[in-house]
Amino acid sequence: MVAIDSAYQYYLSTYRPSGVSRYDTHKKSQLRAVYNNIIKTNKDSPLYKIKYSGDAERFAIDIKEKTRSIQNVIASLSDSGNGIESVFSKKVAQSSDEDIISAEYIGDDQSVDDSIQFDVEVRQLATPQTNLGSYLHPEKSDIKPGSYSFDLSTSLSSYEFQYTVSEKDTNLNVQEKLIRLINNSNVGLHASLMQDDSGKGAIQISSLQTGLGEDEQYLFEILPSPDNASIKAMRTLGIDHIEEMASNASFLLNGTEHSSLSNHFTVNNAFSLTLKNTNTDGTATSIGFKANADAVTDNVQSLVNVYNNIIRLSQNYNGTQQSDKLRRDIVNVAKSYHNELESYGLKLENDGSITVDRNLLVDAVTAADAKECFSVLNDFKDDLNTKAAEMSINPMNYVDKILVAYKNPTGHNFAAPYITSIYSGMMLDQYC
Repeated sequence: MVAIDSAYQYYLSTYRPSGVSRYDTHKKSQLRAVYNNIIKTNKDSPLYKIKYSGDAERFAIDIKEKTRSIQNVIASLSDSGNGIESVFSKKVAQSSDEDIISAEYIGDDQSVDDSIQFDVEVRQLATPQTNLGSYLHPEKSDIKPGSYSFDLSTSLSSYEFQYTVSEKDTNLNVQEKLIRLINNSNVGLHASLMQDDSGKGAIQISSLQTGLGEDEQYLFEILPSPDNASIKAMRTLGIDHIEEMASNASFLLNGTEHSSLSNHFTVNNAFSLTLKNTNTDGTATSIGFKANADAVTDNVQSLVNVYNNIIRLSQNYNGTQQSDKLRRDIVNVAKSYHNELESYGLKLENDGSITVDRNLLVDAVTAADAKECFSVLNDFKDDLNTKAAEMSINPMNYVDKILVAYKNPTGHNFAAPYITSIYSGMMLDQYC
């Protein structure tokens, strides 16, 4: 159970905040194909045990997530289907000031006019609600030993939190206990300890959500339970005090005032904008499209980036697990196109990573024989996608394991459901 808990905790803390893209949704037929591939892999796999090393479950999760990134990027480059040239000519949005607004084109229409442009003036960013407790001396014990509770309400749900204070607990112990309680509850809040100049500490609680709807008075509310002990403890902790109310983003879109609950929103279901700062000088930030050659190089760079992520992953686990095999498998894909890629500005380095000479790449994709360049890039993309799918289906192929028995060489084998369980549930043997 400890191994399973640590695997899920690692996934949630490392990858869950990044969210999902529209390429993470699949049709039933696609899911059925993945399932059938898993079953086929299991039928041909030998029986093995995985020794729990602390790295095994993290390594498998990292492989799964990095290959998912590869497949998502490649899926985004395969939307148009209008010829080889169009694969890497996916439109790329640009912002005149990335420090103020970042932009991404998420529309499906790749024939839209390149001259489309609009201006955004950011007047105010959306902010979360923040509660700040009382500053307490860390070594003192201002809360008597006992059991306490408080209610936390959001616009959707209400929760009851219970905690105990022992004889040996200091103010710092109690504050840290409550911070862990809130952060581990997954209720959309983040708690941390703030310190003043004198060394006293206070609990700060912020909502992950920003902005307030028309009918909302708060994003969360903390109230002590009605018993006197909990009321006194809350008075001491002070975490029911709202330091800053949530606010909405305010901006001008082509001169027309708009507001948003979040700093991330879409315009006409085509542009995804993320507000980062305000336009303090009163000037607007222009959003439009990059030139065609720049868009191509950006798309190729995005493909190279997710390839390089696998190389860095193998380096992070160098000397443990089967990192050399992981690196070798992914590098072999690039080696197949080594000469062609290098002539187009994509150089295969000694460590297996790829660096991009953007000037050389621009020359290649704008030359008279650019179709040949796009053909090679497209073949490389497809082979990389195939290898990523294989890695995603069986990430345990790269984890150190103890072979127990080979399958029947005659090929009359049955599916081994426990092999899938080893991966999906991270049921690792801590005693082998």
